[in-house]
Amino acid sequence: MTIDELKQQLLEKHKFTDHYPATSVLASYVTSILMTLFPQQARERVIEAVILDERFEKHYQDFLKIFTPIQDKLKNTPENLASKFIDGIPLVYQELLQDVDCIQSGDPAATSEYEVIRTYPGFYAIAFYRLARLLHQLEIPLAPRIITEFAHSKTGIDIHPGASIAPSFFIDHGTGIVIGGTAEIGKNVKLYQGVTLGALSVSKEMANTKRHPTIQDNVVIYAGATILGGNTIVGHDSVIGGNVWLTESVPPFSKIYHKSEVIKKTT
Repeated sequence: MTIDELKQQLLEKHKFTDHYPATSVLASYVTSILMTLFPQQARERVIEAVILDERFEKHYQDFLKIFTPIQDKLKNTPENLASKFIDGIPLVYQELLQDVDCIQSGDPAATSEYEVIRTYPGFYAIAFYRLARLLHQLEIPLAPRIITEFAHSKTGIDIHPGASIAPSFFIDHGTGIVIGGTAEIGKNVKLYQGVTLGALSVSKEMANTKRHPTIQDNVVIYAGATILGGNTIVGHDSVIGGNVWLTESVPPFSKIYHKSEVIKKTT
């Protein structure tokens, strides 16, 4: 291939490739909403109700600016979707407050709500996930995944926006966590770093099936555990120990541990 042939090929790709909102634009939009919801994150504090009115109007208008250019790919008008998105923010906020409370009460190292909101990568990833999930439920293509992948790049926590995660969700440390798109997680679940909630098979034929596990309420999953399969259910109030490899369901109140063998080498 000559350089002229390459240029021609690239020109065709640039002409016909879909142009979704830039990652930086979407990340900035989500960040601005979180700054409105959590003064701990904000550059400027709101001291008058009229300013909050202006903020939410701006969030509405920014939604239109971001998604109107791809309105041919949307299932509804940008105006209708923007209204539904703004109307969905109160529930997201309530869920995030429960997440914050769960983290603060469950981590002895957490000294305050302020610290959790400002410094915890788990909260950051969950917050981006919950707003991306709202967009996902409105059937907005690709943008939710871009948002959660941005949070992934910042925290090392990979949460697919298709996953269903109940509030009071606690990610401790978090680096290396993977939560697949059809995973279901109940209330008051705690995950440590390196946990994978994944699929047993990566076959494309399974794209529209439930491929990832269900974690019921009040489950703790320790570092490095791998739980795979759409039919795998971890029953409520169970504890999954570190480095466990689990591909079948376990009943409620189970305690599953990996037994390692330490071999001392002698000379």
